[in-house]
Amino acid sequence: MTTFKDRSEVFAELGTRLSIAEVFETLIDGEIPIRLKAYDGSATGPETSPYTLEIKTPRGINYLASAPGDLGMARAYIAGDMVTEGVHPGDPYDILKAMQAMKFHRPSALSLVTIARSLGWERLKPIAPPPQETLPRWRRIALEGLRHSKTRDAEAIHHHYDVSNKFYEYVLGPSMTYTCAVYGEPDWTLEQAQENKYRLIFEKLRLKEGDRLLDIGCGWGGMVRYAARRGVKVIGATLSAEQAAWAQQKIAEEGLSELAEVRHSDYRDIPEGEFDAVSSIGLTEHIGVHNYPFYFGYIKDKLRDGGLFLNHCITRPDNTRTTKAGDFIDRYVFPDGELIGSGRIISDIQNIGLEVLHEENLREHYALTLHEWCKNLVENWDACVAEVGEGTAKVWGLYMAGCRLGFQRNVVQLHHVLGVKLGSDGAWTVPLRPWWQP
Repeated sequence: MTTFKDRSEVFAELGTRLSIAEVFETLIDGEIPIRLKAYDGSATGPETSPYTLEIKTPRGINYLASAPGDLGMARAYIAGDMVTEGVHPGDPYDILKAMQAMKFHRPSALSLVTIARSLGWERLKPIAPPPQETLPRWRRIALEGLRHSKTRDAEAIHHHYDVSNKFYEYVLGPSMTYTCAVYGEPDWTLEQAQENKYRLIFEKLRLKEGDRLLDIGCGWGGMVRYAARRGVKVIGATLSAEQAAWAQQKIAEEGLSELAEVRHSDYRDIPEGEFDAVSSIGLTEHIGVHNYPFYFGYIKDKLRDGGLFLNHCITRPDNTRTTKAGDFIDRYVFPDGELIGSGRIISDIQNIGLEVLHEENLREHYALTLHEWCKNLVENWDACVAEVGEGTAKVWGLYMAGCRLGFQRNVVQLHHVLGVKLGSDGAWTVPLRPWWQP
């Protein structure tokens, strides 16, 4: 008896061409959880599904066929050749969650021939990606230098953060904080949770009036201003020119210029030292795992004896997988981004002579944060599209909704690691038990 899944081999023998829907049926194992439609009029999947994915043009097939997986689907979606129904482009979370059940398998050689003949051989040819896509890693070397050189890091940060300050204001809200918030309760507002995050870091670092803080990878200066309002002298560093300009303006508006400064600078070029504390909130993802020893060594060199540091970063749930981000994230969101488990981070901190005092996982907090960012994008969709274009706005909706799902499924985590630079006598300068409010 011929099964549903081997129909392409039967059709190959008969010389029959498959519809696009039949091609999908050939490639997907088990039930199709959403409605799939195509420009040739074919469709498959449950008619009652609240979610539909439709390929509108032959170019969409080019994207899907020439880059199988998340990159090809992202190209077709961002370019407008594949559209969704039942979700808003600012928050496609529900259809992404439904699509988790779709399991693709590699067809036989005979099936591939049938599929290629059915779609047309010209559909297999690579075509130019949407303009929002950056170069593949191997081509960046020629144009931007080696991975995690100062020049290439600056270009990677420019690609992601210099989109538009106004766009980020719409998405991130008044705090302009583009890192995981910390919730006391699930129903807290985003602003409450972001303020609580800064409060938690401030308390973990035991900062007080008159102390000196270095905040590396400071973004729009949220931690810088929070600490300065409490009498701490702060230097922030960011590779994004737009972030630095926005942050400096806010510092001036709040009358904090005598205490706070945000520099458009590579953190490696900050000459000052002997800080009471160093915070790194969302930078570690950008520096490259092989650079961890230098990075944590740099933090050690910047601290006085007894000084505290806190590293806040996205991690993998283990230390065994590849460190590289997936194709979509690497080409559209975080070029050259790398992740590893918290165990590797803690090991490298310890190996350069810093002591780890405390570690915690805030994974579920990031899922809540991303939900709120998507909500903001949906509510401000028209303004965001007017500011950066529909393609870029769709990149952000897809990226944030996909990341929310990743945090919920434990594909990625978010860890705080608190540590201290010991003096030569190895004595603690901190209380015996945690001194901060959770």
